[in-house]
Amino acid sequence: MSIQTMLTMILEGMGVSLILFAVTLVFSLPLGLLISFGRMSKYFILRAITSVYISIMRGTPLMLQLMVIYFGPYYLFGVQISPTWKNFAAAISFVLNYAAYFAEIYRGGIESMPKGQYEAAGILGYSRSQTFFRIIFPQVIKRILPPVTNETITLVKDTSLAFTIGVMEMFTVARALVSAQATMLPFVFAGVMYYILNAVVAAVMAQIEKKMNYFR
Repeated sequence: MSIQTMLTMILEGMGVSLILFAVTLVFSLPLGLLISFGRMSKYFILRAITSVYISIMRGTPLMLQLMVIYFGPYYLFGVQISPTWKNFAAAISFVLNYAAYFAEIYRGGIESMPKGQYEAAGILGYSRSQTFFRIIFPQVIKRILPPVTNETITLVKDTSLAFTIGVMEMFTVARALVSAQATMLPFVFAGVMYYILNAVVAAVMAQIEKKMNYFR
């Protein structure tokens, strides 16, 4: 097989990796915010449920979560697994896993804000929701950008774990090519692609952080 053919196949796999990456970010970031609200809730039951959820998601391997969600419908309900289910299972697993990490990042940022800001906003006539979204949340975003950047970079690399349930992302394709062609070149190509993707993510997040410097 020619190098050009291998590169083409790896680029196709990278497309799947990018879709999984984008879907995870789009859904896990807002979900993480909702979970963080539950984690800080004054209601004990809601706080307990979200605490247990975060503990499970962060305390068990993502690879195990992928397999549980992928095989769960069959072993629990006897539902036959369709060929397309693996893609949905991967997306669900990644979203649920990363939402737990983002929830703790949000919580740390929100709880780091001085309570005096809430009191001052109340005196000025702001409601609690207005205070949060207009005053507190923009400052929280600025504070949590570095840990969010770290998690986003980790997500790029973690997409390779989808190989455990047969999703044809970049690492799965490279692994298949190495086995079929008896050459390490596909791994080299995949490594370079992962590095480029992470460099782009880091550059984009750095620009966002620079634009938000006015919150200092």
